[in-house]
Amino acid sequence: MSKDTANNQAINIINLVRIATLVVLILLVGCNSTTKYSTSGSDIKASQGGGYYLDDGPGKHPPVNLDAIPDATPKIESLRKANMRPYTALGKSYHPMKTLGEYKKQGVASWYGRRYHGNQTASGEVYDMYAMTAAHPTLPLPSYVRVTNVQNGKTVVVRVNDRGPFLADRIIDLSYTAAHKLDIITSGRSMVEVESLIPGMHSDTTKVQVQQTPVTEPIIQTPIATTGIDTIYLQLGAFGTENNASNFLSHMQSELPWLGGNLGIAEENGLFKIQAGPFSDLILARQAADEITQKLEIHPMVLID
Repeated sequence: MSKDTANNQAINIINLVRIATLVVLILLVGCNSTTKYSTSGSDIKASQGGGYYLDDGPGKHPPVNLDAIPDATPKIESLRKANMRPYTALGKSYHPMKTLGEYKKQGVASWYGRRYHGNQTASGEVYDMYAMTAAHPTLPLPSYVRVTNVQNGKTVVVRVNDRGPFLADRIIDLSYTAAHKLDIITSGRSMVEVESLIPGMHSDTTKVQVQQTPVTEPIIQTPIATTGIDTIYLQLGAFGTENNASNFLSHMQSELPWLGGNLGIAEENGLFKIQAGPFSDLILARQAADEITQKLEIHPMVLID
């Protein structure tokens, strides 16, 4: 092989290496120019055909009429003790509610779909993106809430059976169907109001009746005495309105008939507290609390004045 031939081959090899390097650089630049996923903004991935955060969009064969899927119907269910324990997610600590109670808050709602469809939820149930469910960081599992899109007034009732979302500005993650019915699929998120629903105690019909019918008698039934020797009580719940407290009291009286007239409502600092008692000693109070917990999965608070 001549010296010139060898040099030409060397030059050709160098050129091939340069070309290969240039191709790799072009590919890298193309990859780096792809839109990154984000935990801010609308969390929608930019693409020519539209897209969803982490490709978490609708399924390939959704039900024909999502609007016809009925809202969740609140009913009494046993709360899962496993979901009452404090936990940490994304560096933040959460302390779940241990009993059903009033919750009303405004914040951002997001939704999750096919990426999690068929997976296990925090409650142990299988996630169905077409069911009327939701995830919440601290509400009892399971429980029920009314979610209202404050931008368009649309409202749904969902069953909370999962944990999340864990981003700072969000208060609830909705199923695909719930998000569809609230008209937040495209935007990916929306400002909503979340209000807890206690089975048998909340209904639109009841609210209308309360507004139209004048109250001629005190709402508070069976007032709790706050004087005397016996000052040991069990607190079963606390509400911000007399009407909700009265409804809850009626429910407790039907579920716990053995407490009889020892159930009542005490008003303190603007709260209406459902209490049982007074009890003559702490042992009896704790025994009653254990029976209530076994019956209703409610964990009464012992009050000693």
